[in-house]
Amino acid sequence: MPIQVTKITEQDIPGAIKCIQEAFAEDPYNHWVFNDRKTFSLKRNSASLGIRCRWGMAHALFHVAKNSDDSSDKVLGVACWLPPCSSDESQTWSDFFGSWWLWFEQVKMNLWHGRGGLNVKRYWIWKAAQAEAQKELWTDKKGYYFCNIVTVLPEAQGKGIGKLLFRHVTDAADREGRQCYLESSRAEPNMAIYERMGFSLGKEMTCDDDGDAITLYCMLRQPN
Repeated sequence: MPIQVTKITEQDIPGAIKCIQEAFAEDPYNHWVFNDRKTFSLKRNSASLGIRCRWGMAHALFHVAKNSDDSSDKVLGVACWLPPCSSDESQTWSDFFGSWWLWFEQVKMNLWHGRGGLNVKRYWIWKAAQAEAQKELWTDKKGYYFCNIVTVLPEAQGKGIGKLLFRHVTDAADREGRQCYLESSRAEPNMAIYERMGFSLGKEMTCDDDGDAITLYCMLRQPN
């Protein structure tokens, strides 16, 4: 199967949303932060992911993987990386306005769709734990490529698509001498897969909501 990795386009967004939703349907973090499954709204989730995709087209490294021989143009895998920001760099106007656009679109979405089952308390518990972990681990002034999401359709897994999506950015990180970072919601089998791509465990990040806790695994990759 000849796989081509390209930047996401507007036409790719519905397929990217479907890929993310199918691959993360049983994800531990997904079930922890959307713990009341009876109130989970797939429509609201789709709207949220669509906003993220459109933001990522301009402000992130957002790629999709497809079979170049498939005329249906089906999205088989998705990866979104946040680019590194050196500690001595100030925020650009583009990033500033992009952040405000993202906030405004999310507010509109919440007013229209509601929270869609999102446990807001748990969301902020995770954000606080993430900020603390990154403050501890992100010590390189050159900044880090942050793998925000990488996923492959269940039917297409085991064909090397995820590795191609990773290499699209890790090869650039190697050339630039920069580190990469990710957070995995599963120890098995994810950590072993990431270790084969050069990542190692930096910290176990616990998000605890009055005893109902989840562990995320913060992993770092040194440049080759």
